[in-house]
Amino acid sequence: MEIIHHSRIDRELESLVERIYPPRVCIDNDSCRDSTVVKVDSANKDGILLEMVQVLTDLDLIISKSFISSDGGWFMDVFHVTDSFGNKLIDDSLTLYIQQALCASRGGEIWGEKQANRWKGEQARGEKTAIELTGTDGPGLLSEISAVLVELGCNATSAVAWTHNHRAACIIHVEDASTSDPITDTIRLSHVERHLECVLEAHGETGRVRLTTLPAGRTHTERRLHQLMYADRDYEWCRACEGESGGEHKKGCDGTHVWIGRCEEKDYWEVTVRSRDRPKLLFDTLCVLTDMNYVVFHAAIRSARSMAHQEYFVRHKDSSTLPRESERQKLTLCLIAAIERRVSHGLKIDINTGNRVGLMWDVTRVFRENGLWISRVEIGTRGDKAEGSFYVTDSTGEEVNPKIVELVRKEAGGSIVAVHKSPYRMSSGSRRERKTGIEAAPRFSIGSMLWSQLERLSGSFGSMRSSYLDYSE
Repeated sequence: MEIIHHSRIDRELESLVERIYPPRVCIDNDSCRDSTVVKVDSANKDGILLEMVQVLTDLDLIISKSFISSDGGWFMDVFHVTDSFGNKLIDDSLTLYIQQALCASRGGEIWGEKQANRWKGEQARGEKTAIELTGTDGPGLLSEISAVLVELGCNATSAVAWTHNHRAACIIHVEDASTSDPITDTIRLSHVERHLECVLEAHGETGRVRLTTLPAGRTHTERRLHQLMYADRDYEWCRACEGESGGEHKKGCDGTHVWIGRCEEKDYWEVTVRSRDRPKLLFDTLCVLTDMNYVVFHAAIRSARSMAHQEYFVRHKDSSTLPRESERQKLTLCLIAAIERRVSHGLKIDINTGNRVGLMWDVTRVFRENGLWISRVEIGTRGDKAEGSFYVTDSTGEEVNPKIVELVRKEAGGSIVAVHKSPYRMSSGSRRERKTGIEAAPRFSIGSMLWSQLERLSGSFGSMRSSYLDYSE
């Protein structure tokens, strides 16, 4: 007799509902004066919200406002978006791509960085050998890693690295330096892994290194970086201080405020986050909620005057009761950490030059020899060109000498530009003024805005939602 598991029945039912009620995506350029409104409604599924936000952020779109509801097995979401220059989305090919991508995401297809890069004109390779590293941050770490890769005949085709609270996480895609093919030989991969572990051990601890060969686009790089840093427990060193509300309200070192309270009527946690606005902020927040197994039932997000306000009503996936105080403290610290990881300190140096084996080693060696720390890296290749950005800081806290740009130009060639210093790196006086201004602002709740928006949406989505609920019963 065949035993049918509940998970199999759930998957089959979900697939049936998707076929009967496929997702609807409406892109509206008329109802809002300064942004394009993207409306999505469909049957709900685990992780759908993060997947859809990921589609938009991979296209470098700015989400200025969003209203979310997923109660009753139905998902309804509204995004107000612009391009990176603050303009509406008027390119028909882009709006068509967004519609296709959001529907594909709902259907469980792999649709992320690979397709977004293809739409932006970037070509993806068939397979990639990925190196994932986490460990203690320190001056010269990336330079030493790059030197080992060159010595072992590996060419780095792209690298993304974040640092936070003296921890570092990095994902480097490599290929064979002589053939430009992925490295698949297990003995060679083990040899590379052992050498990289030695580099991390020299910086103070047993390193964590993982090498994999995956089809291009299978792993979302920034999503994976969040997972790596969360697993490395970077949040435990979060420089957060308790507020006046007995540990429910905490503030990060960059002015991020997190407030967590009870919504006992619906058995929700109400999570409110106030921070400086920046691109991909919503994506970063949803990553940590997903990693910690919290489900978002309702949310309202908006940005105004360079500040962002996010309000979520969540429950833990494995428990219907309100969590313990220790879980509340952990969620608070993890939210602060997720927001701070992408904050870029120091001098930003943009690179656009010819691609060659050992390029990353040449550039990072200049930083190491001049006593500079690399706080963040994002560099990749497009054809025969290498382009990306390095954020560097002085180990003593002093401003970086702009003459370092000339030294990098001598090593790398091409176009090397020092763009700006991070707005988060301020003098002590201006930092005090910034914190005082944030603390003086009253706590802002946008829950009422959420409910009024959902009531307005219910007129257009209600008939479909009612049909779904009748069917599911």
